[in-house]
Formats: sequence, C-alpha cells, structure tokens
Amino acid sequence: MLPQMEYNILIIATPTSSYYIPANGGCRRWGMCKRFFIIFLILGSVIVTSCSKDAVESQSQEKHSIVILFENDVHCAIDGYPKIAGLRDAIADTAWAALVSSGDYIQGNNPVTISRGQYIIDIMRSMHYDAVGLGNHEFDFNTPRLLEIFAGFNAPVVCCNFTNMQGHCVFAPYVVRNYGGSNVAFVGVLTPQTELESEPYAFVDMNGYHIYTLHEQEYTALVQQSVDAARAEGADYVILLSHMGEVFDGNVWTSNDLIAATHGIDAVLDAHTHNVIDTVIQNSLGQPVLLANTGTQFANIGKLWIGADGRMDITLIPMEQVTQISPSVDAVVQQVNRQVQEQTGQVVAHSDVNFVFSDTEGNRLARMQETNAGDLVTDALRWFAQADIGLLNGGAIRAAMAAGDVTYGDVIRMVPFDNPVVKIQATGAQILEMLRQCTATLPAEYGDFPQVSGLRYTVTVSDHSVSNVEVQQADSSYAPLDATSIYTVAVTDYAVSIDGFHGTLATCPIVMRTPSPGHEVVREYLITALGGNIGIEYSNPEGRITIIE
Repeated sequence: MLPQMEYNILIIATPTSSYYIPANGGCRRWGMCKRFFIIFLILGSVIVTSCSKDAVESQSQEKHSIVILFENDVHCAIDGYPKIAGLRDAIADTAWAALVSSGDYIQGNNPVTISRGQYIIDIMRSMHYDAVGLGNHEFDFNTPRLLEIFAGFNAPVVCCNFTNMQGHCVFAPYVVRNYGGSNVAFVGVLTPQTELESEPYAFVDMNGYHIYTLHEQEYTALVQQSVDAARAEGADYVILLSHMGEVFDGNVWTSNDLIAATHGIDAVLDAHTHNVIDTVIQNSLGQPVLLANTGTQFANIGKLWIGADGRMDITLIPMEQVTQISPSVDAVVQQVNRQVQEQTGQVVAHSDVNFVFSDTEGNRLARMQETNAGDLVTDALRWFAQADIGLLNGGAIRAAMAAGDVTYGDVIRMVPFDNPVVKIQATGAQILEMLRQCTATLPAEYGDFPQVSGLRYTVTVSDHSVSNVEVQQADSSYAPLDATSIYTVAVTDYAVSIDGFHGTLATCPIVMRTPSPGHEVVREYLITALGGNIGIEYSNPEGRITIIE
C-alpha cells in the first residue's frame, strides 16, 4: 500500500525567482524569505514608477533559456565545487541558471571522515543549490547524523521514497522552481539498495526495528505520484534527480527501468553507478526522456539546456575545460583544505611497500580476493581487540596507500568509514556460513567479501563452496575451524547489523565495545604494534584466502 503523502504547496518568494515545496517537506527559510519578499515588493514598486508601462511589460514577457548544471557522485572531490559554481555564475548573465546534485557527496575522503560530513555541507551551503538529491553514501554516518547536518540547509533536499514507517516523507518528495515564468520540478529518488547495504542504524533502531524505508516495491509508483503532483501544481518541466544507476551485477533497481515504467518526466539526471552517460530512453508512453550521468568526482559537469521554445539538450563538459571559478566558494574550499591538513597531516609510519586498491582494469580487488591492504587492516583490528580472528568487509577499503611516509590522512583515505570496532563471540558454524554467503558472488565484486586475519580459507568458484577453513593458534600454526567452538572476532559494528554480512553475525553477542573507528585503530597499530614501520612482510597478500576457479 502506498503512503498517502500530502501535496499542499508552500509558495516562497525570493529576489530572483520563486519555488514551491510540498507542505510535508517543510521550509526552513520562511523567515528570511519574508524579508526578501517585502524588499522585492518595494523594489518592484520603484521600478514600476520609474519605467514606462510598455518597458516593464516587455521585460516581463522576455523569455530566456534555462540552463541546469548538475553533478553526481562527487565523493569528496571538493576542488571541483568552485568551478561548477563559477560556471553557473557566468551562465547567469545570459540565461536562467540553476544548480542541482543527484547525491553521494558525503563520502570519499578526509574532509568527510574527520567532520562526519559537515565540511561538505558547509561547502554546498556556500553554493546555493536549487535542489539536492540523496545518495546511498549520505547514510554513511546513519540517519540521525544526516538529519543533523541538513538542519538549516539553505536548499531543498528532495527524495520521494525515503519515508518513515507511517509513509511520511523525511524530506520533500519534490520542489518546483520558477525561472522567468517557466516552472521546473525536481523530483528525488534513491535506490532501495541503500536500505539493504547501509550502515547499521541508518534505517533501524538499536533493537533492529525499522523506523525508515525506501519502499523497495513501491518506489516507482511513488515517483509517478510525485511527478503527477508536480504537474498538477503547474510544472512545465519535470527533472528526476535519480540515485539509481544503470545495469550492473547486483544492481536490480535502475534508472532505465524507472523511465520505462513512468511518464511525465522530461530528463533523468542519474547517479550511483559512476557511468558516463548521455542518451535517450523511451518512457511508458513511448516518449523520449533524456538520461545523463557525469561519471564521478567531477570527471564532467552536466549541462541541461531548456530553450525558450521548450527544446531540451544535455551536454557533458569535461572538468579540465572549465576555467570559471567562484571566488566565494573557492575561499570556503581552501579553508576546509587547511582545516583538514591540520588534522590529518601527521606522519604515523613509514611504509616499505605499496598497498593496492584496484587492478589495471579498475576492479576493486578487496571485494573479490585477498589484498595486502585487507591483511593490514584486519591485523590491526585483531591486535586492537585481542581477538582470535580479525574480519572486515572488502567494501570498507576505499583507496590505495603508497610506499614512503604514511600520514593519518592516508590511513583515513584507505579506511574512511566511521564504524566503531567491536569484539564479538561467534561459533565456527556462524563463521563458516558467513564465508559461504559472502563469497558466493565470485568472480564478481562484492562489498561484503571477507578480508581476514587469524583465519584462512579456500573458495571454489565453480560450485561456490568454502573449504579448508582454519584458525591460527597461539604458536602461529593453524587448526581446523570447529563448528561448535566459540571464537572471538574483531569487526566493525557494521558486521553485527542485520545488513552486514547477510546478517550472519547479527545475533552474535558483543563482548567489547569501543568508540574507535577503523582508521583510528589502524593508526594505533602502525604506531604501537609496528613501531612506525610497515615492512616487506606486507609486500604481497599472505595467502590467507585461496580462490580456485
């Protein structure tokens, strides 16, 4: 059953345009907007008295094109923000200019990690977006933190399928903005995959009860409902800020399918899968819909052009071709860079080896095989918690680390997530089931592929079997895993959520909780356990995971 969302509209006047937000989404800028509205009326009366009636009518009837700049999956490439803002400001001289995001800005590098997202929101606040969608990584610090950092945000956040369990939207499902007499609606939608692969308490409470949902079955109908409501409120154009992505292994929710199942959408600005796309897809009525994705980390800036005659076109502009810079946004970015350097520039170790992240084909290796980075991080977890086994999902490793001086910032880049380390008790049977389920997707990448310490195992890809599972003993020898024995396992709290490792460890008792996230634990391991030197023992994977094709 679809949630019954209200679509009463709040009209807000601004100095240059007006926009409409569904009442259930709320507006946090009404006090400021009222002042602007009064000023706007006063200025309007002055213009009318000082200009001829014909001149005013001519000016009001003048039609300009609309240019909507868009970005997606920035993943903390913050030096691109001054450029897209500068380009928007330059375009505003000759056209109605807008700026939107399709999500995944709160993840990817040190500015996010050390501020738990706040530095990125500070930069985005300085840019005055017209609408902002949500990506799956906006939930990396869990929903309470997401709501906290967006409190007082100066742009509409839109997502039609992120609701509480009573069906009430957490943010506005859409926003309608007016540009020179034309109304443009921005509808937001987020892949339901987020709910399945999110951080432990993004959608559930501490007891595992769901308090939010992304409507895995109904999201298409919710998009159509929002599009219809926006059209009914006078939207001339409807743009979907879609964090859905395209077809790839494991992604069953796509923008392509969403377009084919709906109507009334003019363009879809896509995200999530990092593809560079500029194409046309037919909707449920056989009508063409523009579909575009800029890639990731500002590889391109998207430009959606709407002509005065209603024609539409999309151009992807390579970032290196953009020369405009917004001085005000650049100042905020440089201040963030200084703050980050002060907090992360400390050298914590010297490394004799390189730690790999991906191969020459771009495969993220920790999601499909043992890596030396996986060995290092799981060794750190196991050492810190004094556990029998160290365990980490390969998707938690996000970057390579080069030989030479290693700073705390380098460590954060490699393991950026904020999940605290815990020690649990698990039976051999639970550990074996986790290994079976989380290696079953091989040879494809999988974010829950288990990197391990104090454990070794063999995977046969042809029949997805796991064998030769052994646990390291005190004398460094290995003994077979005993299904009935209880082992202590050092993990992050993601592992014991209902979504982590297929929930195979969710019922395991926690015997030690720490406030320390993985990157702090790795830093302490490098300084204390390794004495500030990473030696050649980490040159290659140790042989803990054997994969037989």
